[in-house]
Amino acid sequence: MPALIDMIDQGRKIPHHRPWARAVVHSDVWRFAASQLAETHWLLLGLWGDTHAVHMALLEEGSTGIGVISLECADGRFPSVGQTHPPALRLERTIRDLFGLEPTAGPDPRPWLDHGWWGLRYPLGARVGHPIEGYSYDFLPSEGESLHQIAVGPVHAGIIEPGHFRFTANGETVVRLEERLGYVHKGIEGLMAGADLTMAARLAGRTSGDSTVAYGIAFARAAEAALDIAPPPRAVWLRALMAEIERLANHVGDIGAICNDAAFALMHAHCAILRERVLRAANECFGHRLMRDRALPGGVATDLEASGIACLRALVVEFRRRFPALVDLYDNTASLQDRTVGTGVLQPTLARQYACGGYVGRASGRNFDARRMPGYPPYDSLRFEVPLLEAGDVNARVWVRIREVEQSLSLIEQILNQLPGGPICADVARSGAGPREGVALVEGFRGDILIWLRLGGDGKVERCHLRDPSWFQWPLLEAAVEGNIVADFPLCNKSFNCSYSGHDL
Repeated sequence: MPALIDMIDQGRKIPHHRPWARAVVHSDVWRFAASQLAETHWLLLGLWGDTHAVHMALLEEGSTGIGVISLECADGRFPSVGQTHPPALRLERTIRDLFGLEPTAGPDPRPWLDHGWWGLRYPLGARVGHPIEGYSYDFLPSEGESLHQIAVGPVHAGIIEPGHFRFTANGETVVRLEERLGYVHKGIEGLMAGADLTMAARLAGRTSGDSTVAYGIAFARAAEAALDIAPPPRAVWLRALMAEIERLANHVGDIGAICNDAAFALMHAHCAILRERVLRAANECFGHRLMRDRALPGGVATDLEASGIACLRALVVEFRRRFPALVDLYDNTASLQDRTVGTGVLQPTLARQYACGGYVGRASGRNFDARRMPGYPPYDSLRFEVPLLEAGDVNARVWVRIREVEQSLSLIEQILNQLPGGPICADVARSGAGPREGVALVEGFRGDILIWLRLGGDGKVERCHLRDPSWFQWPLLEAAVEGNIVADFPLCNKSFNCSYSGHDL
């Protein structure tokens, strides 16, 4: 079996593509890559379209092998990857919706992001006009005695993003769940085209609001790779600090929300207080509760003052004083354990097949963290553990979050102790650099975020693709819910906490 990098070396390599190679390949090589994915020798990091081509980012797990292969679609078609590798299905449907490129022998011809209300088809490709009207969407059939369907959403109770869930149930037991998303499609990849780096960075940070720091860092690293520049050391460490603060806020909020869906509101209240403490500290340190638009190409927009350092040290002290008691409360409440243990089990084989990252993957035995592999600074200078469990249930996903909260507290302390001095931003040449491309893989609180970027000779964005971890997690929620009762769906759903906005672009 040839190594991934050997296969790329045999193709037509694209110059100025950093830090990992990209090559244009023939259709037989594309099919071979699909077969390697089907056998899980390689893992799929991303699959996206272009005006007349498709691109696929691949990971050779167990090594540092990451690469991008591209296939030119002269006739507007490409061999389906989803035919043999189900994680590619929704990505292929999206390519068809946005670019009009057709996956040959694709097993699912239904649209994904296009709900029929855009006024045109293939908005990033041929832009074919069609009436502004919705169309029916055929959910997959289920056969058997005593089955009934329950339709939930896209409008939900409370403040939550829209998504439609179609349950097929036998009594209270879920036989099948099928999701319909795309209701919050924002056209971010279309808005990216022609934008300068400043505007594009702002757009990237709005892909999924709860991961705005991670997206900002991923876009900045992709742009810096394309331009072959390095941000100042202090900026690199400040980015990591903001990323861990973002992880801390989201994890503690999720722990409380999961408990709330199990009717244990006390944990929700206490975790909400701690999350608010984190957001206030972020605002004091970086001038924004979510730290939006603080990570940018070349560095960061805001420095950390002495008062901010003192604020974060006090936050760590408060967490270490209050959080262990909440962990004990969770672990020793029998009625809560009865709801979370053994509920919504995701099998490790599925987690690996889908290259599922973050707490979802790590709770099901997939030992992957982009901070470790392929890795990026300053995490190579920091000590941290990646928690790993095998049970794959709601309880395991809670415990991975608990352990990651503890690790983030340690990382925040280490960063504050080692934070270098100096400038916080390097000059970024926005024009005259010639066409070049960059790619980045960054660990957000949900898992790994992939951003691929192509800059034109004028320094503006020609094409940018942003892949949220939720692309490979939403389908697994369908599998995890199967066999559970309908009433446990909110609990399973919150334990995954997939992003609608990040998935819907």
